[in-house]
Amino acid sequence: MRTVTVVGASLAGLYAARELRAQGFDGRLVIVGDEPHQPYDRPPLSKDFLTGRADEDQIALTDAEESTALDAEWLLGTRALALDARARTVVLDDGRTLLSDGVVIATGASARRLPGHTPVGVHTLRTLDDARALRAQLTRGARRVVVIGGGFIGAETAAACVGLGHHVTVVEAAPLPLLPQLGAEMAAMCAALHRRGGAELITGTGVAAVRGTVAVTGVELSDGRVLDADVVVVGIGAVPNTAWLTDSTLALRDGVLCDDGCVTDLPQVVAVGDVARVGGSRAEHWTSATEQPRVAVANLLAGQTVRTARSLPYFWSDQYGSRIQFAGRRQDGDTVRVTEGELTDGAPGEGGFLAVYERDGRTTAVLSVDRPRPFMRLRRELGRAQSDLGDQARPAVLQGGPAAL
Repeated sequence: MRTVTVVGASLAGLYAARELRAQGFDGRLVIVGDEPHQPYDRPPLSKDFLTGRADEDQIALTDAEESTALDAEWLLGTRALALDARARTVVLDDGRTLLSDGVVIATGASARRLPGHTPVGVHTLRTLDDARALRAQLTRGARRVVVIGGGFIGAETAAACVGLGHHVTVVEAAPLPLLPQLGAEMAAMCAALHRRGGAELITGTGVAAVRGTVAVTGVELSDGRVLDADVVVVGIGAVPNTAWLTDSTLALRDGVLCDDGCVTDLPQVVAVGDVARVGGSRAEHWTSATEQPRVAVANLLAGQTVRTARSLPYFWSDQYGSRIQFAGRRQDGDTVRVTEGELTDGAPGEGGFLAVYERDGRTTAVLSVDRPRPFMRLRRELGRAQSDLGDQARPAVLQGGPAAL
């Protein structure tokens, strides 16, 4: 290969560029990013960056020295408009086209927005510019903040806003926050964290409309109630950035469809990170964005699937002074039991707790609140068990090359 284009200049794209050089690619490397910024770390945006404990230098993922060592052409503030996958041509919004021998798709996802009119004061929190705008508004004195969505971004933003002294209400349409991820018992623990932390939590109710002609004044709920609001943060999930691939030959379904090695139906095109649906699932987690590129690049350079990405799902979340860590694959019907520490009135007791999810006599996942050491031990054990299962299935995967999608 003489030229490889990485489309996407965030975490997964940067890791892909690093892997290309680490695995011996010494040709032309082009990195396209629609944001004007060098790659930065997104998790702190809803935590330390929002509260002012971290600045932009501290969330940067690279520096001038590494950029020089990568020897890449950075095309920042430039959006990819289309991909002719078979001709391996990327069309840019400035009229240029990039002809490449290989393409890495790392365009990530965009924050899902509410339909209809969006008055001033309604925010999403996905990008550095989003965080800048929200942080600026939160420094203008006490505000009535309504957070729509009790997922990770919503919960972390709510906790940050409480810490800054704002009056915070979290609205979650489901009966409990993080119910699909954690199950009912541990989702109830997250609800207790909100209430103990100082936020009002409203569950089982959707949002009918955001009120305000110029600036936001309130949020109307589906049950008819109206919450006064000076600031609204919408955290209702993300949509994979695949619109620019609509006219390509790639298969798209809630992301770019790939085999277990991040390879699309064309071996010269791979996908990684939030935009990639690898082996039937799409994971919007930091670990997926950092682990998939090693496998994807190996397969891209080999021209076929020679390695598979079987990372154990893992995420963490900082809420109200507590760190929540989860690893594994929980399913409905799994039982959960606390093995260390305790829950007090539904919330973590002093010192946190450790819980394991089980199915048919084996551990499927582990959850920790402020118990990092035993959590990491169980996470490693789960990872080894998954690797053993993967090794048994791997020969069948390696023989066929890219899966037919």
